[in-house]
Amino acid sequence: MKIGLVLSGGGARGLAHLGVLEALDEMGIKPAVISGTSSGALIGALYASGNSPRKILAMIKEHASGSVFGMFLSSEGLFSSTGLRHILKSAIPEDSFEKLLTPLYVTATDIAAGTSATFSKGPLFDVLVGSSSVPVLFKPVKIGHQYLVDGGVMDNFPVECIKDKCDKIIGSHVNKPAHKKVGKLNRFQLLDLCFHLAICGRVAINAKSCHVLLEPPLSGYSMFDMSHADRIFKIGYQTTMEKRRLFLS
Repeated sequence: MKIGLVLSGGGARGLAHLGVLEALDEMGIKPAVISGTSSGALIGALYASGNSPRKILAMIKEHASGSVFGMFLSSEGLFSSTGLRHILKSAIPEDSFEKLLTPLYVTATDIAAGTSATFSKGPLFDVLVGSSSVPVLFKPVKIGHQYLVDGGVMDNFPVECIKDKCDKIIGSHVNKPAHKKVGKLNRFQLLDLCFHLAICGRVAINAKSCHVLLEPPLSGYSMFDMSHADRIFKIGYQTTMEKRRLFLS
């Protein structure tokens, strides 16, 4: 049976995908194809090139400050173009989709056309940077006639592109909605909440195509805060292990 794995965007919460991958590795489950957007695409690419989940976690922690915004100001920050490219070049041997050990589909948003754009061939790094480029905070990445920004703007849970390429789909969605006391939110938490409310309808539709849906309980963790990396990883791992019977049935 060919397993497809879908990894949502979610900023720092995307680190839970690594816990999911760690649990799947322990169960001997290897995806035959991976689809991801934004942070999910980055983690998918690093894993598809042969890096273990714990190695990826260590790399991210090494380059990350406690705040995603702190990283924006650093030339070596994880989510700055320079810092991200440094990690990609050091962890992935060749800038090519075709050289990955596991086929990968990366979804970005073509801001000029107002549509999603999915890539699975050709140069890899520019597509990954584009898929992770949060609008306003980063310039769009130009590839041909396309101007790419964060894939989550149009499709934060890209299932459709691999539905015909596998027999069973496992989805890891790290933005499960939860009740919030709006009056107690700071501006970045409010931005986080508004963004995910705007995209939750499309996510819910796509989630119906998953045979196993994993939604780690991460409502207490901001997509902009990297200081809880180990805890987020553990939550992703525990959520997957709690559904172990669904994978082995």
